[in-house]
Amino acid sequence: MATMEQTSNTPVIQISEKKKGESLWGESWKRLRRNRAAVIGGIIILLNIIAAIFAPVLAPQKFDRTNLPDNNATPAWVTQIFPNMKPKDQGGYVTISEKYPIGADNLGRDMLSRIIYGTQVSLLVAFIGPLVSIIVGLTVGMIAGYFGGATDNVLMRLVDLMYAFPTLLLIILMMTFFRTSFASPEPGTISYTLGQLDKETGGMILIFIGIGLTSWMQMARLVRGQVLSIRETEYVQAARALGATTPKIMISHILPNILGPLIVAETLTIPTYISYEAFLSFIGLGVNPPTPSWGSMISEGSKNISSYPNQAIFPAIALFLIMFAFNFLGDGLRDALDPRMRGRD
Repeated sequence: MATMEQTSNTPVIQISEKKKGESLWGESWKRLRRNRAAVIGGIIILLNIIAAIFAPVLAPQKFDRTNLPDNNATPAWVTQIFPNMKPKDQGGYVTISEKYPIGADNLGRDMLSRIIYGTQVSLLVAFIGPLVSIIVGLTVGMIAGYFGGATDNVLMRLVDLMYAFPTLLLIILMMTFFRTSFASPEPGTISYTLGQLDKETGGMILIFIGIGLTSWMQMARLVRGQVLSIRETEYVQAARALGATTPKIMISHILPNILGPLIVAETLTIPTYISYEAFLSFIGLGVNPPTPSWGSMISEGSKNISSYPNQAIFPAIALFLIMFAFNFLGDGLRDALDPRMRGRD
């Protein structure tokens, strides 16, 4: 902004310093930081990531270490929370032991250590699921939306065919097929290689495959809709007129403008992936014992929940916290990346 002052009959022009404009991503980051629920969710996720990475250091014991004489042992503070758990010295049935911060399971394994290691499984599913969804769904959706016509019809009918099956039922059928097919494959085959890799990872590879094969349909539909609304805009037309190739237009001009809704959608879908893994482990189609999973811990604890409720409730709380953390973060990202919120406090 310029102003003029009259000094000794000589006009003096003073130019005030211009305020530097702020990008959409920078302003979105500021709005996200002002969202307390999203910040709390991000902190919880960060703490879980730290626990997953440093599980061997943070866990008091090895997750598969059993001590049968200490089965169902419980610290005194837990019995104060659950009044029905009466210690043996008070005429009850609970063995009191302070060696286990939140108690031991029916095999004498430290529950806190298993919950910490279970973070690894849930977070791997939380990040592998969206990765597969973005790779497959983004590719299918962009091709269908950009080219349209017969290509769009074929790809979208494939998506509709996948949607014809209930997602959870489809995952259960896939996991059942994988478990039976890879049980005793011939050495040297792909099934044998995947089976060995699945055993070495405690059963997580087949979970990734099962969830990954069913996680991309919603992303494909979302991407297709976004591309259809953008492909005829002026800047895309200008890129075509300047001779830009189709891959160049897709990656440099279309993808950056649809990235915000995709990030929000996948963040809000992460709790669904975590719940799928927990449910599969709960019904015995998840990770292989003794690999800890919150779903399998809840399943084992539910068998004697009336006697030792801590064995089911504590892993359930861990599952509850991580799912709500991603929900809070997803809601915050949705508000922060909303272009209609730009320029507002």
